[in-house]
Amino acid sequence: MDSWDIRDWRRRTFALYDHVRSLGSALEAHAAWVEGRDLLLSTHPASPVAPDLRSGFRARIAQYDSQLRYVVPVEHADPVRWEVQTASDGVVPFSRIGRVELAGLGSLDVWWLESYGGGVFVPLRDASPDTYGGGRYVLDTVKGADLGGTSPELVIDLNFAYQPSCAYSSDWVCPLPGTGNTLAAPVSVGELVQM
Repeated sequence: MDSWDIRDWRRRTFALYDHVRSLGSALEAHAAWVEGRDLLLSTHPASPVAPDLRSGFRARIAQYDSQLRYVVPVEHADPVRWEVQTASDGVVPFSRIGRVELAGLGSLDVWWLESYGGGVFVPLRDASPDTYGGGRYVLDTVKGADLGGTSPELVIDLNFAYQPSCAYSSDWVCPLPGTGNTLAAPVSVGELVQM
Protein backbone atom coordinates (compact mmCIF):
# COMPACT_ATOMS: atom_id res chain seq x y z
CA MET A 1 0.00 0.00 0.00
CA ASP A 2 1.25 3.48 -0.81
CA SER A 3 0.02 7.08 -0.79
CA TRP A 4 -1.75 6.63 -4.12
CA ASP A 5 -3.71 3.70 -2.72
CA ILE A 6 -4.85 5.79 0.25
CA ARG A 7 -5.79 8.62 -2.11
CA ASP A 8 -7.88 6.21 -4.17
CA TRP A 9 -9.48 4.74 -1.01
CA ARG A 10 -10.59 8.22 0.02
CA ARG A 11 -11.92 9.05 -3.44
CA ARG A 12 -13.94 5.86 -3.44
CA THR A 13 -15.24 6.57 0.08
CA PHE A 14 -16.32 10.07 -0.97
CA ALA A 15 -18.04 8.58 -4.04
CA LEU A 16 -19.76 5.92 -1.92
CA TYR A 17 -21.23 8.48 0.48
CA ASP A 18 -22.21 10.74 -2.43
CA HIS A 19 -24.11 7.80 -3.92
CA VAL A 20 -25.67 6.92 -0.55
CA ARG A 21 -26.91 10.52 -0.10
CA SER A 22 -28.52 10.44 -3.56
CA LEU A 23 -30.74 7.43 -2.84
CA GLY A 24 -34.40 7.82 -1.98
CA SER A 25 -34.78 5.71 1.13
CA ALA A 26 -32.59 5.17 4.17
CA LEU A 27 -32.96 1.41 3.78
CA GLU A 28 -31.80 1.53 0.16
CA ALA A 29 -28.94 3.86 1.13
CA HIS A 30 -27.84 1.50 3.91
CA ALA A 31 -27.82 -1.50 1.56
CA ALA A 32 -25.66 0.44 -0.92
CA TRP A 33 -23.30 1.47 1.88
CA VAL A 34 -22.93 -2.12 3.11
CA GLU A 35 -22.17 -3.32 -0.41
CA GLY A 36 -19.69 -0.51 -1.04
CA ARG A 37 -17.94 -0.90 2.29
CA ASP A 38 -17.61 -4.66 1.80
CA LEU A 39 -16.14 -4.10 -1.66
CA LEU A 40 -13.55 -1.65 -0.32
CA LEU A 41 -12.60 -3.81 2.66
CA SER A 42 -12.31 -6.99 0.60
CA THR A 43 -10.56 -5.75 -2.55
CA HIS A 44 -8.84 -2.42 -2.11
CA PRO A 45 -5.05 -2.27 -1.60
CA ALA A 46 -5.52 0.33 1.18
CA SER A 47 -7.96 -1.87 3.10
CA PRO A 48 -7.04 -2.22 6.78
CA VAL A 49 -8.11 -5.88 6.57
CA ALA A 50 -5.06 -8.16 6.39
CA PRO A 51 -4.40 -9.21 2.76
CA ASP A 52 -4.76 -12.91 3.57
CA LEU A 53 -8.25 -12.27 5.01
CA ARG A 54 -9.62 -10.02 2.25
CA SER A 55 -10.88 -12.61 -0.22
CA GLY A 56 -14.59 -12.95 0.44
CA PHE A 57 -14.41 -10.65 3.47
CA ARG A 58 -17.74 -9.23 4.60
CA ALA A 59 -18.05 -6.79 7.46
CA ARG A 60 -20.52 -7.76 10.16
CA ILE A 61 -23.15 -5.06 9.78
CA ALA A 62 -26.49 -5.12 11.60
CA GLN A 63 -29.83 -4.79 9.85
CA TYR A 64 -31.12 -1.26 9.46
CA ASP A 65 -33.13 0.17 12.39
CA SER A 66 -34.93 3.39 11.43
CA GLN A 67 -35.30 4.33 15.12
CA LEU A 68 -31.56 5.03 15.27
CA ARG A 69 -31.49 7.68 12.54
CA TYR A 70 -31.43 11.24 13.84
CA VAL A 71 -31.53 14.60 12.09
CA VAL A 72 -30.43 16.96 14.82
CA PRO A 73 -29.22 20.53 15.27
CA VAL A 74 -25.76 21.11 16.64
CA GLU A 75 -26.30 22.61 20.08
CA HIS A 76 -23.92 24.87 21.95
CA ALA A 77 -21.12 23.28 23.97
CA ASP A 78 -18.24 25.11 25.61
CA PRO A 79 -15.11 24.97 23.46
CA VAL A 80 -12.67 22.24 24.47
CA ARG A 81 -9.42 21.29 22.79
CA TRP A 82 -8.64 17.60 22.30
CA GLU A 83 -5.18 16.51 21.20
CA VAL A 84 -4.59 12.99 19.94
CA GLN A 85 -0.97 11.87 20.06
CA THR A 86 -0.05 9.54 17.20
CA ALA A 87 3.16 7.73 16.33
CA SER A 88 3.02 8.71 12.66
CA ASP A 89 1.34 12.13 12.52
CA GLY A 90 2.41 13.72 15.80
CA VAL A 91 -0.36 15.56 17.63
CA VAL A 92 -3.73 15.70 15.85
CA PRO A 93 -5.71 18.67 17.24
CA PHE A 94 -9.50 18.85 17.52
CA SER A 95 -11.81 21.56 18.92
CA ARG A 96 -15.31 20.86 20.18
CA ILE A 97 -17.76 22.92 18.14
CA GLY A 98 -21.01 21.67 19.63
CA ARG A 99 -23.03 18.71 20.74
CA VAL A 100 -25.91 16.69 19.30
CA GLU A 101 -28.67 15.20 21.42
CA LEU A 102 -29.88 11.72 20.46
CA ALA A 103 -33.32 11.10 21.96
CA GLY A 104 -33.31 8.15 24.31
CA LEU A 105 -29.53 7.67 24.10
CA GLY A 106 -27.74 10.80 25.24
CA SER A 107 -25.45 13.33 23.60
CA LEU A 108 -22.34 13.22 21.44
CA ASP A 109 -19.72 15.94 21.10
CA VAL A 110 -19.11 17.35 17.61
CA TRP A 111 -15.45 18.05 16.84
CA TRP A 112 -13.56 20.11 14.27
CA LEU A 113 -10.23 18.77 13.04
CA GLU A 114 -7.88 21.74 13.23
CA SER A 115 -5.08 20.44 11.05
CA TYR A 116 -4.74 20.88 7.30
CA GLY A 117 -8.07 20.71 5.49
CA GLY A 118 -10.20 20.61 8.65
CA GLY A 119 -13.36 18.60 8.98
CA VAL A 120 -16.26 17.61 11.24
CA PHE A 121 -15.78 14.47 13.33
CA VAL A 122 -18.26 12.55 15.51
CA PRO A 123 -16.90 9.33 17.02
CA LEU A 124 -19.00 7.00 19.17
CA ARG A 125 -18.36 4.49 21.92
CA ASP A 126 -21.25 2.50 23.38
CA ALA A 127 -21.97 -0.28 25.85
CA SER A 128 -22.61 -3.08 23.36
CA PRO A 129 -20.36 -6.13 23.52
CA ASP A 130 -20.88 -6.41 19.74
CA THR A 131 -19.08 -3.17 18.89
CA TYR A 132 -15.37 -2.39 18.75
CA GLY A 133 -14.32 -1.41 22.29
CA GLY A 134 -12.19 1.45 21.00
CA GLY A 135 -15.23 3.06 19.39
CA ARG A 136 -16.61 3.71 15.94
CA TYR A 137 -17.06 6.70 13.66
CA VAL A 138 -20.44 8.15 12.70
CA LEU A 139 -19.31 11.30 10.90
CA ASP A 140 -15.85 12.04 9.51
CA THR A 141 -15.94 14.60 6.73
CA VAL A 142 -12.17 14.39 6.18
CA LYS A 143 -12.71 10.82 5.01
CA GLY A 144 -16.00 11.55 3.20
CA ALA A 145 -18.20 9.81 5.80
CA ASP A 146 -21.03 12.35 5.84
CA LEU A 147 -24.76 11.68 5.41
CA GLY A 148 -25.73 15.30 6.10
CA GLY A 149 -26.58 16.84 2.74
CA THR A 150 -26.98 20.62 2.78
CA SER A 151 -29.06 21.20 5.89
CA PRO A 152 -27.61 23.09 8.89
CA GLU A 153 -28.55 20.03 10.93
CA LEU A 154 -26.48 16.85 11.02
CA VAL A 155 -27.70 13.45 9.97
CA ILE A 156 -26.48 11.11 12.70
CA ASP A 157 -27.54 7.69 11.50
CA LEU A 158 -26.06 5.13 13.86
CA ASN A 159 -26.77 2.40 11.32
CA PHE A 160 -23.78 3.78 9.40
CA ALA A 161 -21.40 3.72 12.39
CA TYR A 162 -18.24 2.03 11.18
CA GLN A 163 -15.10 0.66 12.73
CA PRO A 164 -11.97 2.76 12.27
CA SER A 165 -9.02 1.20 10.47
CA CYS A 166 -7.23 0.53 13.77
CA ALA A 167 -9.98 -1.98 14.65
CA TYR A 168 -8.62 -4.16 11.85
CA SER A 169 -4.89 -3.46 12.04
CA SER A 170 -2.40 -1.99 14.50
CA ASP A 171 -0.67 -0.41 11.49
CA TRP A 172 -3.30 2.34 11.72
CA VAL A 173 -3.61 4.97 14.43
CA CYS A 174 -7.09 6.33 15.12
CA PRO A 175 -8.53 9.04 17.36
CA LEU A 176 -10.86 7.18 19.72
CA PRO A 177 -13.93 8.60 21.49
CA GLY A 178 -13.60 10.26 24.87
CA THR A 179 -16.25 10.65 27.56
CA GLY A 180 -18.24 13.24 25.56
CA ASN A 181 -18.69 10.67 22.81
CA THR A 182 -19.55 7.68 24.98
CA LEU A 183 -23.13 6.47 25.35
CA ALA A 184 -24.14 4.36 28.36
CA ALA A 185 -26.61 2.38 26.25
CA PRO A 186 -25.72 -0.34 23.76
CA VAL A 187 -25.90 0.65 20.08
CA SER A 188 -25.95 -2.68 18.26
CA VAL A 189 -26.36 -1.31 14.75
CA GLY A 190 -23.81 -0.34 12.14
CA GLU A 191 -20.55 -2.21 11.75
CA LEU A 192 -19.99 -4.75 14.51
CA VAL A 193 -16.92 -6.74 15.54
CA GLN A 194 -16.22 -9.90 13.56
CA MET A 195 -17.18 -13.13 15.32
